[in-house]
Parts: sequence; C-alpha cells; structure tokens
Amino acid sequence: MRERIPVGVLAATGAVGQRFVSLLAEHPWFRVVSVTASDRSAGKRYADAVNWVIPGEIPAAVADLVVRPTDEDPGSVPLLFSALPADVAKGLEPGLVAKGYVVASNASAMRMTPDVPILVPDLNPDHVRLIEAQRRRLNTRGFGMAMANCSSTGAVFPLKALNEAFGVEAVHIVTLQAISGAGYPGVSSFDILDNIIPYISNEEDKIETEPRKMLGAVSADGTAIDFADMTISAQVHRVPVMDGHTVAMSVKLRNRASLADVREAIAAYQVAEDARDLPSMPERTMLLRDEADRPQPRRDRDTGRGMTITVGRLQPCPVFDYKLVTLSHNTLRGAAGGAILAAEYAVARGYMDEIIGEAAFAAQ
Repeated sequence: MRERIPVGVLAATGAVGQRFVSLLAEHPWFRVVSVTASDRSAGKRYADAVNWVIPGEIPAAVADLVVRPTDEDPGSVPLLFSALPADVAKGLEPGLVAKGYVVASNASAMRMTPDVPILVPDLNPDHVRLIEAQRRRLNTRGFGMAMANCSSTGAVFPLKALNEAFGVEAVHIVTLQAISGAGYPGVSSFDILDNIIPYISNEEDKIETEPRKMLGAVSADGTAIDFADMTISAQVHRVPVMDGHTVAMSVKLRNRASLADVREAIAAYQVAEDARDLPSMPERTMLLRDEADRPQPRRDRDTGRGMTITVGRLQPCPVFDYKLVTLSHNTLRGAAGGAILAAEYAVARGYMDEIIGEAAFAAQ
C-alpha cells in the first residue's frame, strides 16, 4: 500500500479505544488522524484527556491530536474503529454508516442486523459479501462490520473446525472472563477480589446466538446469514484475571468421530488463502496444546501477538461427545485486534477502493 489510510477511533480514551490507538500506531496500512471521546474530553489534547491504562506509552503521533466530540463530526476519514459502549453505538453507528463512513465496531449494536457481517477473516471470510446488500439497502458507499463477542471468540474457532468435519448438534459453554472485559475501571476490587461473579449482563444470550450467525452461510439472495443449525447453552462468570477469556465447552457431534479425528480437525484448521497475508493475521489461528494444564491466561493469552486461540484439554465427554478448553486474549483478538483484522480484509478485498481513492478522504 503506497499511502497509509487515515482512520479515526471512536471512544479513544477508554480501555478498548486505547488498544486501537496502540495497535494502529505502527500499522502498515492505517494511521490514526482522528480520535473522539465524550464531551468532557473534547477539545483537549489526547495525551491530556486519556488515563492510559494499557502497556506501553501513548503513541507520539496521536498524543497531540485534539479530541473530537463523539456525537458530532468524527473527522474526514473513510474508516472509523468504534470502541463505543453498546447503548451509545446503537444510536450513533448506523447514522455514521449512512453518511458514508466505514465503521468497524467492537460493540454489539449492529451484530444481529441481517446484512451486517460479524466478520472474522480466518473464520467466515465469505460473510464480507453482505456488504454489497447492506450498501444497496442504505444507498450509501459506507458500511458497518461487527466484531465477535469477546467470549464467543475463543469458542467459535474449534466449533468451526468440528462443524465442517463432523457437524455440531449441541454445545454447552462455560466462560471464565477476565475483568478487562468490563472496561475501565470495570468491576470494583471489593466485588472481584477473592471472588467469582456468575453473571454478566446479556452475555449468555449473546453467546447462545451470535456464534450461530458467525458459523452460518450467506443466504441465497446474499442479504443475510442462514444461522448454523446447532443449539448452544452458555453460563458466564467474571473471574479475577486481568486479560484472557477462558472457555470450557462440551460438544455433541452429528457424526461419530474418534478422538484422533477430532484432534486432527482442530490441529489442521487452515485460514482462507486470501486472508493469510493480512498484517494482523497470526501465523496460526489455533494452537492445540497437549499439556494437561494448558491453556492458562497468564501463559497463553499473548500467543501470536494476542491473536492466536489456544486450545487444550481435549478429551471424551461422558455427557456429550468431546470437551475442551480454549483461551483467547479478549481485548486483542476479541476486541481491537479483531476489528483491525476485519478492516484489513475489507480493504484487501476492494470494498474500500472507492472511498480511499479520493484525495480528500471525506465522507459524503
């Protein structure tokens, strides 16, 4: 790419917004030229407005940017990465798409809109085709892409491999979710220290529904997703771990398979060829470990720069067919990194050519 594409980050002062800013600082395709936040931060230098809570320093190229108010003009950029809370995103993101922006959102607001893909390039790259239907419906060159739920991320990859090989009929999922998934300042120390909280608002419904869309197929008319035919039951827990969501699940297959067959299906999982060379794509999407005590958040969450899903504890299940444990970095693969990867794929497939080819990069 001859010139880096100017982009904006919505809600750039929050924890996920900071991840976007950090990951984009040295990105070969994108450069941050616009940051937004709430009215109390608008008008300030980014370095003065943000309480930087993630590893590393504030990128110098962003530190002096003047923070824009999120609910006004996000800047003359073609692409926006959204770290907005779901309730705010629901009101703002569709309007930005209608104005001609491309919005890669970490929020749940657009995930269940029929023609908005929950786009994961190494899982369902063909879902990018929904963008064409979305643009026709809205009569705009902009489009929205939703990211996977941060706890679903670790589950959908082994489910994809198993569903393609043997069919999946039913899944029982138990999550152990890191406190960073609640944002900053997140869960109070009084509530989470020496404790596990068996409730996260709306999370179980998302896990029981959204993976079926991610694992589904584009409909014959190209306007929606036919959901995968499987039943998912989920129970969620917030645990005193900083980063890394652990998912324990039991899977009922449609066709009989040996343990060796299941292991091979997961270990041999391949990324589509046209997604393999994206800047944020890890060398391996899934890493299957054989140790009895892996994966572990502290030891495995940063595998593949935080973008690899680690799978372990694969064994027969006395209730369903097989059980396993997965670990994913919730603010990298499950949030900012996943959104950046999806945007890379949309650029690589030419869905932004018309917008980024304009000298002004101005949304109409």
